[in-house]
Amino acid sequence: MRKAALIFVALCWLAACARAPESFDVVLKSGRVIDPETNLDSVRDIGIRGDTIARISTEPLAGSRTIDARGLVVAPGFIDLHQHGQSQDAYRLMALDGITTALELEVGVPDIGRFIEAHRGRSLIHFGASASHLASRVLAWDAPLPVSTFGPAGGIVPQSGPATNEAASPERLDRILATLRSQIEAGALGVGIGLEYAPGTTRRELIEVFRLAASLGRPVFVHVRNSGRIEPGSGVEAVTEVIGAAAISGAALHIVHVNSSCMTDSLECLSMIAGARARGLDVTTEAYPYTVAMTMINSAYFNPGWREKRGLDYGDLEIPESGERLTSERFEALHAAPDPRPILIHVNPGELVDAITANPLVAIASDGSLTHPRGAGTHSRVLARYVRGQKTITLSDAIRKMSLMPAQRLEKATPVAKRLGRLQQGARADIVVFDLQAIQDRASFRAPTEASEGVRYLLVAGTLVVDDGRIVEDVAPGQVLVRSIDSGQQSH
Repeated sequence: MRKAALIFVALCWLAACARAPESFDVVLKSGRVIDPETNLDSVRDIGIRGDTIARISTEPLAGSRTIDARGLVVAPGFIDLHQHGQSQDAYRLMALDGITTALELEVGVPDIGRFIEAHRGRSLIHFGASASHLASRVLAWDAPLPVSTFGPAGGIVPQSGPATNEAASPERLDRILATLRSQIEAGALGVGIGLEYAPGTTRRELIEVFRLAASLGRPVFVHVRNSGRIEPGSGVEAVTEVIGAAAISGAALHIVHVNSSCMTDSLECLSMIAGARARGLDVTTEAYPYTVAMTMINSAYFNPGWREKRGLDYGDLEIPESGERLTSERFEALHAAPDPRPILIHVNPGELVDAITANPLVAIASDGSLTHPRGAGTHSRVLARYVRGQKTITLSDAIRKMSLMPAQRLEKATPVAKRLGRLQQGARADIVVFDLQAIQDRASFRAPTEASEGVRYLLVAGTLVVDDGRIVEDVAPGQVLVRSIDSGQQSH
């Protein structure tokens, strides 16, 4: 009799448990959920437990914190592959632009270990970097590394000099490769190569760097050697060079800011990338939605002949703080100065930038810093200008360009990327919730750190970092993305 009673109690307890509603840490309720991989675009509830999306449901879910997302878009957090603004102030602006992961992959960082420690446990959003080919060259010439151009422990663009302009001897090439190998083994996501800032890099050196990356199974992120139309030295030739290196070595290749590198030939360069992909090469690219570029005025970008090569003149250069357009005398004084100084470059007409941004091969990446409005407003600008305004990009495609496409590029760098850029059960809970009718970039060239508007909520690894449009203070859920480890744990 006692045994039967115990069985009855147990059955009743199990039935009660079956009826009890599943509970979550956070529930996003009744938002327009868009997953760019499965093409889901429908009203759903999302249940988050810890750092993971645990449920996506047509039925109501309950959580410790329920956020009413009715009338709002719920999307994977945006991933910026090309962010120089690796500082806490910059991360706050990025969060308000919908970014959950910001990576320094173009020029990389000189010391990946120092970079990680500078941000670990302090970051609002996820971070990571590539190994710096530019820094490895400076070290191979036994020159001191310049102060980081873009923030604490961040990337560098060295002043024009022997380490940027001379060819490497066999001994120096060995040192370059050894430095890059050690940085990848320490956690760098790939190799960042700024060829335009190191014109002394020979074709042989470039191919050896690609071969190293391929042997370690890591992508190469390249700022190509030239821009402009004059041969030799055109943007078309420069893209041909790196596609050839990828074909020879087998390395995955990502060409940064095709709009800056190919300028008026950008659409032709995109057709070349499409041709390479059609023939089995792993080549991707990105662009930012602005007509004005920025670089350091004392870099090798402005080596003699730059005006003829690029079809630019002194008046196309602008000091960001004042709007002053340069003369030859002003340029020479700034170019000769030892300290890095950013300069704006008016490179492309708006209609060309619009066509590049809408191209299906192009991911969105900001090339951001605190001195250019793209550092604060790139992703909101895409949604406001192209989705809501021009209607030349669908909402789903814009989200794909800013989340899934960057995540897929990262899959050869770190396995955790398979959990990013998606709104699916089991994906990491990096989520942006925004008002499509209100989202707008506000940063300008005179006020580059004006925050965007319209991001209502942002979750990073399940933690709210933007709550009702405001940054949440005293939280730092951002984790480091490294080659096979995520936040110190083996990725899976």
